[in-house]
Amino acid sequence: MSAVMEEEIKRWTARRKSQLVLEIIQGRTSVSEASRQFDLPPSEIESWVDEGKRGLENALRAKPEDVREQYERQLKELQEAYGEAMLELRARKKLASLLGKDET
Repeated sequence: MSAVMEEEIKRWTARRKSQLVLEIIQGRTSVSEASRQFDLPPSEIESWVDEGKRGLENALRAKPEDVREQYERQLKELQEAYGEAMLELRARKKLASLLGKDET
């Protein structure tokens, strides 16, 4: 870990998160190593890495989206996925009731 990351971290600022994400992307450390070192859940660090990659991709576009557009697009995608999951769940329940199976 870099010298900046060696100090005890009381609050994870965007700057500290980005430094850690950069070290992971560059292969200087791994998610599991960082998780142990900083006593953070691996899923939280992985979400930072995912967000960093999305931000990097957006920054390198010819016409970057602003943050609001990114979140609106992501919200729309999540709403669509939720809707599809609800339709599938309803279809499964309907099929189960037509076949006379218990839903438990």
